[in-house]
Amino acid sequence: MTNALTLSGKGLGKSFNGRAVFHDVSFSVAEHQTLLITGHNGSGKSTLMKIICQVLTPSAGHVQVGRADSAGDGGRDLFGFVSPYLQMFEEFSAMENLAVAMGIRGRQWNKREAAALLERVGLDPDRDEPVRTYSSGMKQRVKYAFALLHHPPVLLLDEPAANLDAEGVSAVRSIMAAQRKAGILVVATNDPGDVDTPDVMVDLDARR
Repeated sequence: MTNALTLSGKGLGKSFNGRAVFHDVSFSVAEHQTLLITGHNGSGKSTLMKIICQVLTPSAGHVQVGRADSAGDGGRDLFGFVSPYLQMFEEFSAMENLAVAMGIRGRQWNKREAAALLERVGLDPDRDEPVRTYSSGMKQRVKYAFALLHHPPVLLLDEPAANLDAEGVSAVRSIMAAQRKAGILVVATNDPGDVDTPDVMVDLDARR
């Protein structure tokens, strides 16, 4: 696969107010591979995930993502990001949230595709109550739909099973398997059971 998608980090470090969170983090993964990020609470897993998907700027080092025939680094459209702390438009329904997401990305709205995606994550596409009335697990499912709507080549999951019941975890495992076949999967977790066989692992406890 001479033109396979690749994601790499070189010498990454992040400091806040002069305090180093982690330093000298490097990795490289290719299409159909999984990157696992581990470390205790406060080790910087979520911070590194935000750096990878270009939400945060590293204090040192750089991230590259793209294909061999593409000039420069890829943009944010390459990434889908799921995390328990992400906020949605809670006054809108799940379907309305997806409509807003597509508008933000400048993509044509496709209600049938959005409905199929909500069903994929175990939600009723006809449910029109605002997201603020959803349980924490249902909100987490909406976040998965939000992240997957533009078919991201790189999917980042921060604590992928957070707030989910057994049915939700099963749906997430299916999503993870599909992403590995389609592109690159990045998982940050304290639970080694969340990822069966990672191709590359970054242990942030060793990078403090």
